[in-house]
Amino acid sequence: MIGDRHIYHLLKQNDAEFNKLFKVNVDFSEEMERSEEMTHKYARLIANVQRQEKVTPIERTAVERIIEHSSRLVDHGEKISLHMGDLRDLILESEFYNRQRVGQQTKEQNIQQKVINLSDVNSAITARIYRMDQYRDSLYEEIIKGTVLIDTDNKKIGQVNALSVIQIGEFSFGQPSRITATVRVGDGHIVDIEREVDLGGDIHSKGVMILSSYLGHHYAKTRMLSLDANLTFEQSYGQVDGDSASVAELCALLSAVSEIPVKQCMALTGSVNQLGEVQAIGGVNEKIEGFFDICNLRGLTGRQGVIIPRSNVINLMLKEEVLAAVENKLFTIYSIEHVDDALSLLMGMEAGKLGGSDQDKGQYPENTINNIIQLNLEAYTLVKHVEQHRYDKVSDDSE
Repeated sequence: MIGDRHIYHLLKQNDAEFNKLFKVNVDFSEEMERSEEMTHKYARLIANVQRQEKVTPIERTAVERIIEHSSRLVDHGEKISLHMGDLRDLILESEFYNRQRVGQQTKEQNIQQKVINLSDVNSAITARIYRMDQYRDSLYEEIIKGTVLIDTDNKKIGQVNALSVIQIGEFSFGQPSRITATVRVGDGHIVDIEREVDLGGDIHSKGVMILSSYLGHHYAKTRMLSLDANLTFEQSYGQVDGDSASVAELCALLSAVSEIPVKQCMALTGSVNQLGEVQAIGGVNEKIEGFFDICNLRGLTGRQGVIIPRSNVINLMLKEEVLAAVENKLFTIYSIEHVDDALSLLMGMEAGKLGGSDQDKGQYPENTINNIIQLNLEAYTLVKHVEQHRYDKVSDDSE
């Protein structure tokens, strides 16, 4: 019996007879390394499928495109998907578009064109997306019309473009989302509005809690953290989970504290830990392409771009349209390792590192983002102490 591993374990757990009938479990890999040797073997596998299905021979550039598509299915530039069903379906659909194309040629051209070429494979891949992208197009249309607010220009304080992925059946696409943050003098609480209204999952809530730890670790080791903050996904009416927006949330929060505006021509994705290190996330290709599509519909300016974790660079398998825009310097993809890198890109200033000398220990260099954040947090603490003293004095006088 061949089937899904999740279903296998469910059956084994809930059906006593199943384990007696199927005692040996073999867990097959769903992907393989994309080395030169394995790529040649995969090309021969494509040729075997072509012969078994008795379809038109496939030329070299078409084989290369199929291999690229297989890597895109596993979101990894150095791996190839081993899902035979997907491979067979793509070859058969490419054959269909080959017949359509050849049927429009003259008899003389038929002799030379009876091979599945690159355009046939691209037509099959494009048609697959076209059959499933109605919701995506509707969502992007609402963004372009301004019903869903996504800014791709100007600068705003406490506002960042984050990127998420929507999965509909076998089709997934990137969705830009606006994250906003507001701050005030308080007791160090960061309120996750999504969680407060039961729209935030546990992993997302964990990511928001890490932000509070980051603030304390970087700016308030020896003093009180005297601010309250609110974070939310604007115009989000469904469940929000995962921590892939935690870098964006942190940047929105730090922008609100520093009162330094953020470039809206950029979007970012990534998970962050307590030390500020940016961690890998999933769906990086769809996220980049989602923001690119919005920018492209509005008109590329050369300033737009996406910020991703450096550890996700190996996962990049982007569509040709994005690669062409990057090559022509109309769109940029930045990779970062620390949240300070994101702050510098988004705010156009140096983030600043803690001073190493005894005199500067615990202080960030002047005229840097982190120095401004540190000074503003100290001002919050001072205001809180003044207000607390005033309150205590009023209380004593009333007694």
